[in-house]
Amino acid sequence: MREGGFRAEEIDTSRPHPARIYDYLLGGKDNYQVDQQAGDALAAAAPEVRIGVRANRAFLQRAVRFAVRSGVRQILDIGTGLPTSPNVHETAHEVAPDVRVAYVDNDPIVKTHADALLSRSGTTSIVLGDVREPRAVVDHPDVRRVIDFGEPVALLLVAVLHFLTDAEKPEQVVATLRDALPAGSFLVLSHATDDFADRSAAEAVYTNATATLNLRPRAAVERFFDGFELVDPGLAQVPFWRPDTPPPERSGEIGFYGGVARKVR
Repeated sequence: MREGGFRAEEIDTSRPHPARIYDYLLGGKDNYQVDQQAGDALAAAAPEVRIGVRANRAFLQRAVRFAVRSGVRQILDIGTGLPTSPNVHETAHEVAPDVRVAYVDNDPIVKTHADALLSRSGTTSIVLGDVREPRAVVDHPDVRRVIDFGEPVALLLVAVLHFLTDAEKPEQVVATLRDALPAGSFLVLSHATDDFADRSAAEAVYTNATATLNLRPRAAVERFFDGFELVDPGLAQVPFWRPDTPPPERSGEIGFYGGVARKVR
């Protein structure tokens, strides 16, 4: 994992990046033509994708509020993506202003934008790192500056593990992160699926991206929660996880599972 900055030539704008595609689908401006083209192709292959990414974002916000209301005061968000307001720390601070947040992403552009936006007061940090290197993330000094692994942590893995192939051992990645967390911590996780429709054309959009899309069925997503206890309502399509407003139209088509679980020991 890099400790310092990066050179401009290290930013790959020739291929779409998942974080920038996601930003485009959410209506953001921090993306390139190649990302926009990929986003349009994804929407053509999976017409529900735009409502799906918004529903996933809303799930993240509800889950963060739940974890903070449950007493957690520190959040580790891996695969954070480009800043979209309200950000995780903004959502958390609505409930408790003393929450500390460490953001981690492997896109240098994400880090640049986050550095410009985040407070340098010590309650937040942004780290250039990769979920594929979970031990390096946990040991990074800028993560450790904000996160005390002796106290409960809310670990966010939201819409990130589906960019890991089976060969990259995502279950082992989660297990490594889980083992770094003390009892009382939470895992907040969402993952794309093709359980509700054939989305092979959507997967193909990511063939030339910086990471492939790897859709998984419900049983495979549930295995990521091994060692945790799911809170009600368990694993659900993201619009139906503790909704605080009526779910949007076509919610039943949304191919995102989401869940929150507690580490009890």
